[in-house]
Amino acid sequence: MHGRAMTKSLSLEDFDRAARRRLPHPLYAYIAGAAEDNLSLGDNRTAMRSWNFVPRTLRDVSGRTMQTELFGTGYSAPIGIAPMGLSALMAFEGDNLLARAAANAKIPMILSGTSLIPLEEVVRHVPGIWFQAYLPGEAARIEPMIDRIAAAGIETLILTVDVCVSANRENLVRARFSTPLRPSIRLAWDGLTHPRWLIGTLARTFAVRGMPHFENSSATQGAPIFARTAERDFGAREAFSWEHARLIRKRWDGRLILKGILSADDARIAKDMGIDGVIVSNHGGRQLDGAAAPLTVLPAIVDAVGAMPVMIDSGFRRGGDVLKAIALGARMVFIGRPFLFAAAAWGEAGAAQAISLIKAEIDRNMALLGVSSLAGLDRSFLTRAEP
Repeated sequence: MHGRAMTKSLSLEDFDRAARRRLPHPLYAYIAGAAEDNLSLGDNRTAMRSWNFVPRTLRDVSGRTMQTELFGTGYSAPIGIAPMGLSALMAFEGDNLLARAAANAKIPMILSGTSLIPLEEVVRHVPGIWFQAYLPGEAARIEPMIDRIAAAGIETLILTVDVCVSANRENLVRARFSTPLRPSIRLAWDGLTHPRWLIGTLARTFAVRGMPHFENSSATQGAPIFARTAERDFGAREAFSWEHARLIRKRWDGRLILKGILSADDARIAKDMGIDGVIVSNHGGRQLDGAAAPLTVLPAIVDAVGAMPVMIDSGFRRGGDVLKAIALGARMVFIGRPFLFAAAAWGEAGAAQAISLIKAEIDRNMALLGVSSLAGLDRSFLTRAEP
């Protein structure tokens, strides 16, 4: 029954509906929601429709491959799993689950700084994961966290730069979601009315691992996920600046990538200070509402930084979306919500199915476009859609 139900999901959007049934409403709202009026959330999808394909015909595509190389590592496809906080609250050991699914599919996965499983555990089970950090503008707190990440064996550090303050996520207030979650009759009812999640995720987590905590926000363990009075410590993120990025670049010997870049000028500054790559992102519409859709600014950023790898996330749902970004110069496309929805609904098998679906779409669309490799894609395969 489990397998038959899962195979009814024919696209990434279908996992949204499956997860909505599985998860208590506050948790579903946390994943699905964005900021204020959801302008950027909607624009991310609109941006995909602003480009149309110009396919080439009568080309032998029988030997096509979507394999790609980034930072000297080969991947089976130009997609990766974006960092998503609280994954282990949505699916049992969700961070480990997603990391395994990514490794089995030979694609990259970024562990979130707001994850609930210690990064040391995840990287021990799945070497090669990337780690994304939210860091404050305080050298005394930055340095021990950088040292912890290095000691864990992480080689690629993602520094998220678009969270100087918490966003205005009104949907979370309406859904009665907070971090930590405040125990209440309403929250208890949400759990009781979703028994598969209550037993399969929450009860199992407490039985096996005890109370989940924010494990990777700083050098020491953070707040528990359920608490009446505890507060998360975000540190002085408002003070975080290019000077702190330079400090991190100097202290961190591995690959350093900035995530949350929308300005070509910022991308150029990053390149000049020795940053290894950027992820063009508006945080999936979850930070500044009205921020540009990453796909619309991607060409200018690619042109500004030359050979420095440019990656992208926010709003990608179809293989065609991915190929549009590749044609515009992106080296890798990261996808978040659909993979977490798939994991919440069907566990590791769901995440694997979601990865398989979008890889199949990429493969099919490459054939229909008349290209045998991603290196053969460029802007000549796109034209602006009519308004």
